[in-house]
Amino acid sequence: MKKQRIIIALSTLIKREIGRFLRIWPQTLLPSSITTTMYFIIFGKVIGCKLGNMGGVIYINYIIPGLIMMAVITNSYSNVASSLFGNKFQRSIEELIISPMPSWVILDGFIIGGLFRGLLVGLIVTLFSLFFTTINIVHPFLTIVIVILTAILFSLAGFMNALVAKTFDDISIIPNFVLTPLTYLGGVFYNINLLPESLKNLSLINPIFYMVNTFRYGFLGVSDLVIGKSLIAIIMFIFFLYIVSLKLLKKGIYV
Repeated sequence: MKKQRIIIALSTLIKREIGRFLRIWPQTLLPSSITTTMYFIIFGKVIGCKLGNMGGVIYINYIIPGLIMMAVITNSYSNVASSLFGNKFQRSIEELIISPMPSWVILDGFIIGGLFRGLLVGLIVTLFSLFFTTINIVHPFLTIVIVILTAILFSLAGFMNALVAKTFDDISIIPNFVLTPLTYLGGVFYNINLLPESLKNLSLINPIFYMVNTFRYGFLGVSDLVIGKSLIAIIMFIFFLYIVSLKLLKKGIYV
């Protein structure tokens, strides 16, 4: 009976989270699609024609995995951060906390909501890319695994951000001053072998670079790193953030 109640609670929270971003799809789904289309036009078609190949493939195909991953990261993060902080602002999070739902159910519900939005936007961006080039995914299973892991990781990051945020400005600081620079410097538009040694070493400490690189390998079979190590690092990050988020939630840091 207890297991059934947990399943009902989790499914209800997931439906609420998915329904929330679908109701306002012009704000949650459309902007990323338009922005990425502009990247395809400007970088893929205009600049890409002058650059030729990158990493052994045509430039527009090289940047597609990075652009998809950028959309997944941004949307999975912002979905959880905005939703949870909205609950804090409206004081409705207290209703979740005093309910019989275990803390892990609350955490999983928000994570899965962010995961769904990240994957949906990633799929939309992928479909838009078909208007500009053809896609032949070399390692489909790895591609699916890495995009799911990335969406989970940044959903957790968004959850932690919202837990400690005090104002709406606090949930925009990380995306604007941390996520965006790391994403642009994560090898989305270039091969790190083109960089000077100092900047190349700097890229190697950027966690987003490992995600973009692994996803690109799944798409194109092109990689600058050992894929196994990247996957292990991502899984360890997920495990760490999940434990910390759960402890913060149980501690009541959200108040």
